[in-house]
Amino acid sequence: MARALGLDFGTTNTVLALAEAGGTTTHSLPFTSSAGVSDSMRTALSFMKDPELGAQALKVEAGQAAIRMFIDNPGDCRFLQSIKTFAASAAFQATLVFARRQQFEDLMEIFLRRLKAYAGDEWPTEVSRLVVGRPVRFAGANPDEALALQRYQAALTRFELPEIHYVYEPVAAAYYFAQSLTRDANVLVADFGGGTTDYSLIRFERHAGELKAIPVGHSGVGIAGDHFDYRLVDNLVSPEIGKGSHFKSFGKLLDVPAGYYANFGRWNQLSIFKTTREFADLQSLVRSATEPDKLELFIELIEHDEGYPLYQAISATKMALSREEEAEFHFAPLGKAGHKTVKRSDFETWIADDLARIEEALDEVLTKTNTPAADVDKVFLTGGTSFVPAVRNIFRRRFDDGRIESGGELLSIAHGLALIGESGDVGRWAA
Repeated sequence: MARALGLDFGTTNTVLALAEAGGTTTHSLPFTSSAGVSDSMRTALSFMKDPELGAQALKVEAGQAAIRMFIDNPGDCRFLQSIKTFAASAAFQATLVFARRQQFEDLMEIFLRRLKAYAGDEWPTEVSRLVVGRPVRFAGANPDEALALQRYQAALTRFELPEIHYVYEPVAAAYYFAQSLTRDANVLVADFGGGTTDYSLIRFERHAGELKAIPVGHSGVGIAGDHFDYRLVDNLVSPEIGKGSHFKSFGKLLDVPAGYYANFGRWNQLSIFKTTREFADLQSLVRSATEPDKLELFIELIEHDEGYPLYQAISATKMALSREEEAEFHFAPLGKAGHKTVKRSDFETWIADDLARIEEALDEVLTKTNTPAADVDKVFLTGGTSFVPAVRNIFRRRFDDGRIESGGELLSIAHGLALIGESGDVGRWAA
């Protein structure tokens, strides 16, 4: 039986969901890899030469299996994560993977084919249509929406599916949540991903038992959970390894270049940084640094590929701060500096600018649609960053708790996409 397949290709995680005929039930595809079984997959790839596969062949893993391959073989493995952030970048033309030029559409195809392999017999033999989520605004300084969709289409048509439709991610989440509505309602969905925050305002009505929707408006901003992680690193770690310190040159006292620390924006960049001229320059600064111990510690972190353990520690701290007013940050490679108590109030100060831009995007959708907060009947929050209290407070200041709901943080978009695919009017939802 042909069914609709929903694809939530996320910055951090990817989920695929199937809707049964009639569009009343859905389930996530399970993926079985060397890292175990999961109904979501980290959006990451690892490539490594494997003599058993032949001189020209590469071993490829995705998700947690890709992370494990990278950690176990840091010098021999090429690792890529957050692939989606390159989709709308005209500056990104391709990357070399063991001397092979891979464009965005190649990487997206490779990633999805690994997921298909991990799904095994759970992958449907016949799919009537693929419904793909897309952000309201793609990540990046100057995102090119048309380019991103062109690249998506180039990758997905290689799977020879009968139909491909694109739906705004928060619209799909809204559709998923709306299945539980018992009366007509104006619904605002806030989708907090790894790279973007997206809003959609939709009017849901039921006519003769059938759910109908009227899109009202949408907005978005290229800021989300990854930015919060970086703020923690920049305040807890970077000062301990030399950011803000100085070195002497020809009798002058100069700042250690802050650009070295921008590599902490993505943990895997630290491994790449090790192979660059910048890293060699950093090593040469130790002799003239006013605080050489800090730069030596920075170099040790790079040489021992501590990027992933660092981000695990940062993630654990962020999650703890969502539950408590204080949390402990533990990262042994920093020595004494790797044990700190972090106050939620300090964290909220560090992310204040990011929160302001997230709130501005919320203002934008309400203002553009001339919708007072009082006219919003339900607010659905989805995505891991929605657990951050400072983020939730943005909504509590405007909407009472009785109107705010959450749930299905990782799965709601993919399931909503699959349900839309089985609806009788998928074209009305397409972006």
